[in-house]
Amino acid sequence: MPKTIGTHSGTFHCDEALACYMLRQLDEYKDARIVRSRDPVTLETCDIVVDVGGVYDHVAKRYDHHQRGFDEQFSNNYKTKLSSAGLIYKHYGKDVIEAILSGEAVTDAEIDILYKKIYEVLIEGIDGNDNGISQYPDDIEPAYKESTSLPSRVSRLNPWWNQPDGDLDSRFTKAMEITGEEFYERVRYFALAWLPGRKVVEQGFNDRFEIDSSGQIVLFDQYCPWKDHLDTIEEEALAKNSNTPKLIYVLYPDTSNAWRVQAVPEKPGSFVSRHALPEAWRGVRDDALSERAGIEGCIFVHQSGFIGGNKTRDGALALARKALTID
Repeated sequence: MPKTIGTHSGTFHCDEALACYMLRQLDEYKDARIVRSRDPVTLETCDIVVDVGGVYDHVAKRYDHHQRGFDEQFSNNYKTKLSSAGLIYKHYGKDVIEAILSGEAVTDAEIDILYKKIYEVLIEGIDGNDNGISQYPDDIEPAYKESTSLPSRVSRLNPWWNQPDGDLDSRFTKAMEITGEEFYERVRYFALAWLPGRKVVEQGFNDRFEIDSSGQIVLFDQYCPWKDHLDTIEEEALAKNSNTPKLIYVLYPDTSNAWRVQAVPEKPGSFVSRHALPEAWRGVRDDALSERAGIEGCIFVHQSGFIGGNKTRDGALALARKALTID
C-alpha cells in the first residue's frame, strides 16, 4: 500500500506545500498520496501529517505548529518559530538534500553546510512568513511593498474570494510544484556553484600575505560568490587568532578580462564598506582617473566607492594598495 501524507483542506499555504514536496523526495514517501482533510478520523489513518492536527510529535510523525505552547526553532542559534516546512526540514532536511544531490560527489561535511545554508536562505523566511513574524522592528516601515516572494506566489494560487473553489487539490499540486522547483534549484545551486566557491575563497585567503604584506587584500584568479564565504572564513580565523587583520579589498577578473577592486562590506548584504575607495577617485573614469590616482590603466571607480576597475591585475593591486593608505 502506498503511504499517505495528510495535510489540511481548504486554503493552502507555502509551508505545507513545501513540506509535502520535501517528503516526496524521500524513498519512503516518493509514491505517497496527499490527503487534504481536517477530519481527525481521516488524518488518523495517514502515515504522516503536516500543518494540521494540533500535535508535534516526531516519533508519531505528526508535525503541526499551530497549537498553544508550540515554540520550536531550527536550533538554539535561531529565534524564528518553525512552520510545517521548518519542522519537516529540521527532521528530514539532510536526507532530502542527499536525495536531490544523488550521484553528485558531496561529502557529509558539505551536506551539513548545505543543511544550515538552505535553512537560512529559504526555509527560515517561509517559517517567519507563515507564523506572522516581521523582519523588522514594529516602528520601522518598509520603504516599499514586496509581493513576489514564494509565499505570495503560492497564496495567489488559491481561488479569489469571488470565485468558486474549483479543484483545490489540483491547485495545491501546483503549489507543491512551485515550491519544489524553488527548493530543488536552491539546493543544486548552493551545492554545485556556491559550495565549490568556498575552496577558491579559502585559497585566496590563505595566500593573502603573498599578495600584500598587510594581509588585508585578497586576490582570486577567477570570480566566484565570495562574500558569504569570506565572512565565514574570516570569522573562523579571528576565533583562532584575534590579531588576524580584517580584510579590506578583494580583487578578481571580470568577464572582459579586466580586473575589479571591491571593498569588503561591513557584513554580508550590507551596502556599507569597511573602507571604501578614496572619495577623490569616485565617479571618475579612464585617463582622468589614472591621472588622479597616479596608476595606469584605470577604468572607473563607482560613485559610492564600493568598487573600481583597472585593465590589469597589477593595476588593480596598485589601486588597492594605494587606497589602504588613504583615509
